Amino acid sequence: MKKTLFSTLALAALFTAGTATSALAQTKSKSDSEKTKTSEDGATVKTKVADDGKVKVKGKSEDGAKLKATTKPREGKDMKNMKMSSESASNGVMVGGAMMTPDKDIVDNAVNSTDHTTLVGAVKAAGLVETLKGAGPFTVFAPTNAAFSKLPAGTAEALMMPENKQKLTTILTYHVVPGRLLASDLKDGQTLTTVEGETLMVHRSGNTVMLHDAKGGMANVTIPNVVSKNGVTHVIDTVLMPTK
Repeated sequence: MKKTLFSTLALAALFTAGTATSALAQTKSKSDSEKTKTSEDGATVKTKVADDGKVKVKGKSEDGAKLKATTKPREGKDMKNMKMSSESASNGVMVGGAMMTPDKDIVDNAVNSTDHTTLVGAVKAAGLVETLKGAGPFTVFAPTNAAFSKLPAGTAEALMMPENKQKLTTILTYHVVPGRLLASDLKDGQTLTTVEGETLMVHRSGNTVMLHDAKGGMANVTIPNVVSKNGVTHVIDTVLMPTK
């Protein structure tokens, strides 16, 4: 809960940087609002706005979580042209033509992605919507439509049938890991125990993260760290398969 608050506080600092006032509690301004220090519930965020419009944010929560983020104007200082870079702040990334935002849960973010209509349909068919809208946190490895299209012809359609609901549920829960794991938390050779019960093996080379499933398949993480209020999603290019 504190980590979620910390991330939200830091993001709010980015979007309010450079203004004369802040809606957040206990905000102190320095150097004519070019620097701000915001504290709330044990989390402290420092924001610095440069003359060229670049915004730097550093933060730390009382439980030791840290955040560093930078925004840089592309064509002017209007916020709509600003791009955020930082693993912890990468929840501002576009997925399937939509902006994924931390104020929405995993399902509400996923339904806006045009690249995940098959996955959303599968989650609904399996009756997992309310589960993935729950408090969590969850780490979800989300196959794209293209990933489902790699399955043998007719497989995805067959899984959506009522008589195959249990099999579909087994496959989908194999893509979910309890807890909130960012890409930096995924180490080479790490074993992840899924909600389904079987494991995934992490393979990592630099910033490239891959997942090895129980049947020998391999999926690449193509978009990491899509942060939602109840967890984090990593977009993958292949459907992971359990042995069951």
